[in-house]
Amino acid sequence: MKKNIFLLLCLLMFTVACGEKNIVSQADVDKQIILDYLEANQLEAESLPSGLYYIITEAGNDERPTVESTITVSYTGRFLSGSKFDESEFFTGKLSDMIQGWQLGIPLIGEGGRITLIVPSTLAYGGRSVGNIPANSVLKFDVRLLYFSNE
Repeated sequence: MKKNIFLLLCLLMFTVACGEKNIVSQADVDKQIILDYLEANQLEAESLPSGLYYIITEAGNDERPTVESTITVSYTGRFLSGSKFDESEFFTGKLSDMIQGWQLGIPLIGEGGRITLIVPSTLAYGGRSVGNIPANSVLKFDVRLLYFSNE
């Protein structure tokens, strides 16, 4: 009996150990989706260690917002398929209340700057659906930073 339990435990440990090698994280899936998108569209983007990809088209002025800033932006949000899910010509809010992809990307530009953010799902809404955005969606935002305040 003890021998059977021991063999069962060994088999279970072997199965778990082998299975871990095949686990692919959502971050890895998102990264491959983004790399395929960039290649297919012949785009060159910078990336941060977090997995955020970005293209700065206008740097804006030298002052940069922080996560604690209140920002005013115009933006368009799209899926990588190209379909639009959101846009605003004049949106104001505290950057700390926004998705992590924006918190990391918006401070890369100053007022008047324009940036394209390609946000992996892990820096957006993750495994939950929000409105018309399905779970685990990689999102693309074209953002113009109109103004920011640190008050």
